[in-house]
Amino acid sequence: MDRGALPLAVALLLAGCSLSPTSLAETVHCDLQPVDPERGKVTYTTSQVSKGCVAQAPNAILEVHVLFLEFPRDLSQLELTLQASKQNGTQPREVLLVLSVNSNVFLQLQALGIPLHLAYNPNLVTFQEPPGVNTTELPSFPKTQILEWAAERGPIASAAELDDPQSVLLRLGQAQGSLSFCMLEASQDMGRTLEWRPQCSRRPSDARSRSPPGLSASAFHQHLSPRRPRTVTVKVELSCTSGDPDAVLILQGPPYVSWLIDANHNMQIWTTGEYSFKIFPEKNIRGFKLPDTPQGLLGEARMLNASVVASFVELPLASVVSLHAPSCGGRLQTSPAPIQTTPPKDTCSPELLMSLIQTKCANDAMTLVLKKELVAHLKCTIMGLTLWDPSCQAEDRGDQFVLHSAYSSCGMEVTANMISNEVVVNILSSSSPQRKKVHCLNMDSLSFQLGLYLSPHFLQASNTIEPGQQSFVQVRVSPSIPEFLLQLDSCHLDLGPEGGTMELIQGRAAKGNCVSLLSPSPEGNPRFSFLLHFYTVPIPKTGTLSCTIALRPKTGSQDQEVRRTVFTRLNVISPDLSGCTSKGLVLPAVLGITFGAFLIGALLTAALWYIYSHTRSPGKREPVVAVAAPASSESSSTNHSIGSTQSTPCSTSSMA
Repeated sequence: MDRGALPLAVALLLAGCSLSPTSLAETVHCDLQPVDPERGKVTYTTSQVSKGCVAQAPNAILEVHVLFLEFPRDLSQLELTLQASKQNGTQPREVLLVLSVNSNVFLQLQALGIPLHLAYNPNLVTFQEPPGVNTTELPSFPKTQILEWAAERGPIASAAELDDPQSVLLRLGQAQGSLSFCMLEASQDMGRTLEWRPQCSRRPSDARSRSPPGLSASAFHQHLSPRRPRTVTVKVELSCTSGDPDAVLILQGPPYVSWLIDANHNMQIWTTGEYSFKIFPEKNIRGFKLPDTPQGLLGEARMLNASVVASFVELPLASVVSLHAPSCGGRLQTSPAPIQTTPPKDTCSPELLMSLIQTKCANDAMTLVLKKELVAHLKCTIMGLTLWDPSCQAEDRGDQFVLHSAYSSCGMEVTANMISNEVVVNILSSSSPQRKKVHCLNMDSLSFQLGLYLSPHFLQASNTIEPGQQSFVQVRVSPSIPEFLLQLDSCHLDLGPEGGTMELIQGRAAKGNCVSLLSPSPEGNPRFSFLLHFYTVPIPKTGTLSCTIALRPKTGSQDQEVRRTVFTRLNVISPDLSGCTSKGLVLPAVLGITFGAFLIGALLTAALWYIYSHTRSPGKREPVVAVAAPASSESSSTNHSIGSTQSTPCSTSSMA
C-alpha cells in the first residue's frame, strides 16, 4: 500500500450510552484531541430536547407553545421558524408562542400566514426584521409560573427547553402525543413538532495511533430513543483532489435505524441496518454486524490499517448529520498539524452592530440610540458615532450612546413625506466606517384610506355591502413612499350586537374560507376579498370595517415601523324577500316563505273542515226506509250517499 495516499475512513456510531474519550483512547492506544477547525466540523439537526412535552389539544381555539432557551453567551443569534400544516384547506388556528430567554437574543422570526401572538421580554429580544405579529410582554416569572401563565390562556400543545440553539423549526398542528396535559419531562423526543440545530457545531476529535501509519477514520456517536424505525440522513462533503483514494464511511447504530447517504466523493460504506444513497433512494442495501462500542469501532478501523481517526463525535438524537472536511486528510503528514486548544476569540460583527441602532422620531427631531451593553456583548470597540455631518457626534449617557438632531440640522434630507440621514460608525476592528440609512416619516403629510369595492377592478369605492355578494377591500397610503412597505396586519367587520364581529385578516393571513388575499395593486397597496352571509334575523343595517396597517421600512429595524388603524362605515342592504330575483333569495327568505305557505295551507284545510262539519245539523238526517219492492235507481243512489257520510256506514242488510 502507498503510505503517501491513504484513504480516509469516517465512522458514525449511534448508541444509547455516553462516551468516555479518555478510556477510548487508552483502549485502542490512540490520543483523542480536538481537530483543527480547518480540517472539518459536524453539524446536526435534532428533535431531542433536554426537557419537553407534547400534548393533544384538538378542540382548542388557541394553540399554545412554550420555548425555554438557554444561551451561554451575553448575546446570541437565533432563527425561529413557525410552519403551519394545512389539512383539507382549513386555516391554521391562532397560536400563542411564549419565548423565554436568559440573555440577549437577536431574533429572526418567520411566521408567514400564521395568526401568531408572541409573548417575550422586549429587554432581551431584538428582532432582525419587523415581526408583523401581535406581541405581549412576558412577565418575569420562573419556569413553573410561565407554564401556568401560558396554560391560563389555552391548553399547551408543546413545551421544550433548548440549550444554545442556532435555529428552531416549530411545526404547528403536529402534536400526536397521547397526553392531554403537557408536563416537562427529561430527555424527550419532540417528534415532528420541533426540530432544532445547536449554535456551535461539534468539532470532531482527532485520534492518532501509536501503531504504524495506515488508514484515517472519523466517528460519530448519537443517542437514539425511543425504538421506532427512523432514517438518518448523513451528508458528507469532502474537498478531495484527483488521485485521492476512496474514503471509508462507518455507520453504527441500533437495528431500527436506516441511513440515507449523500456524499460528494467515492466512499466505501460499512453500516449496521440498511442504507441507501440519495441518488438511488429506493435501493436499500443490507449492512453488517458492527461493534456497538467506540473501542470496537476503532478496532474495525484499525483492521483497515487506519492510523488516524480523522474525527470522532458524540451526537444526540439527530435526523440530519453533516460532516464537512476541507481536505480528504488521507495523505500521511511528516509532522503533526497544529492542534487548537483554545476556542477562537469572538470578533465584532459590524452588520449585527448596525442593526442594533434604534431610531426614534418625535417632536420634529430624530434620535438614535445604541445600548452599551449590546456593544460590549459583541466585543466591539467604537471609535466614533456620528450622523452624516461629522460635527453631530453621539453623547455618552451612561448606559447608551445617543445621537439627537432636529430635522433642520446635521445634514438632514427633508422631503414632503420623509426625513432622511445617515449614521456613521467607526469600529476599531474595521478599516472603513460602517454606514446605515435612517428615516423618519412626516405623518402629517400622509393620508391612509380604506375602501370597499363591489368589483375586482377597484374603480369606485362603495359604502354599501350586500349579503351573498363578493366584496373587495383595498388600503392605501398617499402619497406612496418607495422606501417603506405597506402591509395589512389585521381586519374585522363589526356588525353590532345583532351580527357580532367577523374576523377577516389576522396576522397578515386570511381568516376563514370566505376570505381571500389578493395580489397587491401596481403601487403595492394590499387587497383582499370576502363574502358576507347571514343565517339569523334580523339582519343588521350598518357595520364598521376596521383594518390595522403598518408602514415598514424595506431595510432597517422594526423601531422605524409605523402603525395606523383605519375604518369605514358601511350600510348593509337587506335582500329582497318579495320574490326570486336574478340574484336569488338568501336562506332565511326561502325558509320563511316555505313555512308561511305551509301554515296558510294548514289553516285553510282546518277552516274548510270546520265549515263542512257545522253547516249540517245532526237532527235533519233523513231516515232509512226499507221497502219490499226494489227502489228506483235515484233513491238507491241517494240512500247510499247519505250512508257514506256517517261515522258508521249503514247498509240494507241491517234491516232484514
